[in-house]
Amino acid sequence: MNKTQQRNLLIVIVLILIAAALRLIIDIPNITPIAAIALFGAATIKNKKLAILLPLSILFISDLIIGFYEFQIMLAVYISFILIVGVGFLIKNKLNLSSIAIATLSASILFFIITNLAVWMMWYPKSIAGLIECYTLAIPFFKYEIIGTTLFSTALFGTYYLIKNYALKAKRI
Repeated sequence: MNKTQQRNLLIVIVLILIAAALRLIIDIPNITPIAAIALFGAATIKNKKLAILLPLSILFISDLIIGFYEFQIMLAVYISFILIVGVGFLIKNKLNLSSIAIATLSASILFFIITNLAVWMMWYPKSIAGLIECYTLAIPFFKYEIIGTTLFSTALFGTYYLIKNYALKAKRI
């Protein structure tokens, strides 16, 4: 790994760790940086194993601190973040405003669908009516998921872009 790659990785890790700390501070349902971290890490870290391990490790460590919840829900949450990492891999070579926006919305939708499917399987009648009721009652939380993922994705990708393209170039002048 050359110096530029090392510097970029350091920038990415520092930004991710700052965002991860916010998971412990923010206490609003579904407004967490983990989906944005999964997207951002996968899109900016060359090492795929690290890109997968980083958000899952952050999620696990913060779950240790915040507290665990029902196993089926936790499993759905972790699976959704693995899939969100996959979305990040898809935009890795075409980082622009539209691909990041689509990936961010996709991440929120994936999380919503997967986690609420687990909620339906645990607590609702196993019928179309139960499924509709589950997803309908989850809509208010979906707006928080979209807001959180959008805010944190904007902050991570935006800060990374500004540091790489302006702060570091200005330093060389």
